[in-house]
Amino acid sequence: MTVSDQSSSRLAALLSSVSVEISSRGHQVAELRDHFAAGTDVTITFLPGDNYRHNVETAAALRRAGYNPVPHIAAREMPSRGALDDFLARARGEADVSRIVLIAGDVAAARGPFKSTRDVCNSGLLEAHEMTSVSVAGHPEGHPYLELPDALQGLEAWRDWGRRTGTRVDIVTQFCFESTPVLQWIAALDRAGVDLPVIVGLAGPATPATLTKFALRCGIGNSMRALRAQIGRFGRLLTDTGPDDVVRGLRCAPAAATAPIAGFHLFPFGGLRKAGDWLRNCDHDPLGLQRAAMSGAGLQNP
Repeated sequence: MTVSDQSSSRLAALLSSVSVEISSRGHQVAELRDHFAAGTDVTITFLPGDNYRHNVETAAALRRAGYNPVPHIAAREMPSRGALDDFLARARGEADVSRIVLIAGDVAAARGPFKSTRDVCNSGLLEAHEMTSVSVAGHPEGHPYLELPDALQGLEAWRDWGRRTGTRVDIVTQFCFESTPVLQWIAALDRAGVDLPVIVGLAGPATPATLTKFALRCGIGNSMRALRAQIGRFGRLLTDTGPDDVVRGLRCAPAAATAPIAGFHLFPFGGLRKAGDWLRNCDHDPLGLQRAAMSGAGLQNP
């Protein structure tokens, strides 16, 4: 087996431990049991206007169901230091949360003292409540407000904080529709010396219309062309499109280019059932390696 084959097999194995996302409302916990195994890391969204107590209730329900709850904390949504302290205390005490996803939040103005994720980091509350693992966001197609050098500088600061506090810090990426932006962004991390584990975000199966809606909302850039190309090639306007091309492109890339990848995260835009079905069948395509080779040769998006 070549080094490239070993890398491909390693990435395929990481899919077996993929994490998945649900709403803070908690109504998806029952459905989750039908499609994802107990022990799965399940992130819990924090959308504008969410009440963190609902997030804690959902986290506790996930823990009781045998999952590992990983709540999002939206820095700008926290109205006070006391609210963040209470959120973390409840999450730790009621749901045994030890890993969080820390995001700035989708509101322009902060509701309280935390204008950025770094403000939360500097509060000391993550260490005080024994959060042993913190995931921060990565944007392979560009941060909506920061130029790449500034975004990399922010990730360097998170790397240094993790080393200083003994906290595991990793980067969960925004989803893309082709592998090239992910690989180029990982190379930029390497050049900057940001040696943090990368968890690649994947857009779960959904119709192109649904994927386009979420892509526009999340600021996805040039890789939208890959989605348009798939529609053009196969006429799949109403047929679900999954992240197969992204996974194949990563699997055929040189081992060094994908070495920082430590996992995958599914955004189930088409629902948990479709995401679970895709996960069970994603490595059973007999043409997968052939398509990966075509992708590696630059033929992914004709």
